[in-house]
Amino acid sequence: MAEATEATALTKEAVMEALRDVYDPEIPVNVVDLGLIYGCEVKDGTVNVQMTLTFAGCGMGPYIAQQAEWRIAEMDEVEDVHVEMVYEPAWSPDLITPEGKAQLGLD
Repeated sequence: MAEATEATALTKEAVMEALRDVYDPEIPVNVVDLGLIYGCEVKDGTVNVQMTLTFAGCGMGPYIAQQAEWRIAEMDEVEDVHVEMVYEPAWSPDLITPEGKAQLGLD
């Protein structure tokens, strides 16, 4: 594994890549490829993520948000993490990435 350097600094891209390890337990696709991440900001060691669910009443919402928070907190240089659930705009299958659609057999 590479050592942390200036080139591997905490970035939005690195956070999004880490979030690819977080899955909705009911759907075998990560939250990024499902299109559940609406926003990600990284500043001075603080990461703020806005995410949604496939439907607002999903009982797995707190679990998924906790998994996202834990995964980000594992990253080097992260000092604080805030994961906010948002429901506007409503999620739709149109937000699934091409990779996610391929995994679901929708391509």
